[in-house]
Amino acid sequence: MRAFCQWVATVLGLSMAFGLSAEAQQLKVCESTFALCTIAHCDPIPGSDKEVMCHCTVNTGVSAGAEACTGVQDTPQGKLLHSRYYPVKSYAVCSNNRPWAWCLDKPCLVDKNNPEAADCKCDVVKDLGAYVIVTGQYTDATCTTGVISSATVPQIDQATQSLKASKLIEPFPIQVLNK
Repeated sequence: MRAFCQWVATVLGLSMAFGLSAEAQQLKVCESTFALCTIAHCDPIPGSDKEVMCHCTVNTGVSAGAEACTGVQDTPQGKLLHSRYYPVKSYAVCSNNRPWAWCLDKPCLVDKNNPEAADCKCDVVKDLGAYVIVTGQYTDATCTTGVISSATVPQIDQATQSLKASKLIEPFPIQVLNK
């Protein structure tokens, strides 16, 4: 029952952040240092089937998220920042029931040995409809291999529109590789 309640909370959180069940809300666009997870591969966290550890990059610039920018914060565990969305150039649409990782606004720790990398603890989700894999090339394995940070098609469209509406950055025209 606890697992079901956590799943419902995740789905409701995604729905509220992206207005999936109500009028879409504008995401918060700002400039800061953030973790970029749009092409992140993720590894299981021992003992958890609800979260994965995704390996993201550290970027500085304009980004979008449901939460306001926080930048880098010093903590006892290390340098903390949050994952945010940055425009993509191309993606593949996947419609299978494979799990993927939801990383938007998730906490990330900068790698102490590589300040350009961060590990982010992301939620495992599936069965939310078609989702995207950000890639420059589609292969037969694109939608079937590993757990990758992702979003649904409406979520990535909304994030792109939020960036466009901010006038701080002009998103790229997105190429869908497998339609």
